[in-house]
Parts: sequence; C-alpha cells; structure tokens
Amino acid sequence: RRRILHFNVTHHPTSNWVIQQLREAFAFEPSHKHLIFDRDQKFGHEVTAAVKAMGSRPTRTSFQSPRQIGIAERWVESCRQDLLDHVLVLNERHLKRLLSDYVRYYHEDRTHLGLSKETPKGRARATSRGRVTGRPRLGGLHHRYDRAA
Repeated sequence: RRRILHFNVTHHPTSNWVIQQLREAFAFEPSHKHLIFDRDQKFGHEVTAAVKAMGSRPTRTSFQSPRQIGIAERWVESCRQDLLDHVLVLNERHLKRLLSDYVRYYHEDRTHLGLSKETPKGRARATSRGRVTGRPRLGGLHHRYDRAA
C-alpha cells in the first residue's frame, strides 16, 4: 500500500549508516523477500552481507536505470515537488522535521491514483452535506478538505 516504513537523513551516508537504518526499519517485521538498491558506493559488500543475514535477497539495479526502483523514485519526486521545491531547508534537523511531516501527509492526506484516489492509511469519506473546511498541511503548502459536522 505504498507505506513509508522508515526514513532518516544524514549529510554523509556510509555503508555502516545504511546497515543501521536497515536494522531500524526491519527490527520488528519479518524481513522482505527482496531488497533492491542501486549501484551507489554506500551499498557495498557490508550492506549486501547484512541484507543476506536478515533473510532477504539483495538485488542491484542495472547501470543508469532509475526506473528499476520506480516506487522509491516516484516517492522522491513527489516529495521534491510537493515539499522541497517550496521551502528552504536550514539544517539536518529541519529536514528531518519537514520529512516527518511529509510522511504523515503522504500516509493520511495525499491521495494516490494507484490506490483509486485513496490514501495509504485510508480515510473516512464525509457522508454529510454541509460547509467544506480546509485544514492546512505542511505549513500551509497543502490542505485537507472535509465537510463540517
């Protein structure tokens, strides 16, 4: 259902940082069958060994083929268009807060064409008639519209 399981940011990602993020992302859930990553240097032999130890099969994309990891690329593009193109990020802490708000917006408010205009968490549709109210999201960049009770 296109849920974001885990995210984090750092100025200089390393293979050890990636391994720690994998541990945090899949700490309580059963490991997935496949884990796809591109050919970036931070996904070295240590990451491949850690993924295998988690019970998943690491799969690398072909050279210069961003479409092979389409869901991740679409999320990055959506985040860029919906949020990051409209704000000035001050520092790493500010970026984490912005992305945390965006993930909440992505799960609860942003509709997805692939989900029949639903959200990944699902949301109740208003059945009553009445005035439409808008609630600001992402600092007013976007809004969620509902019927007033």
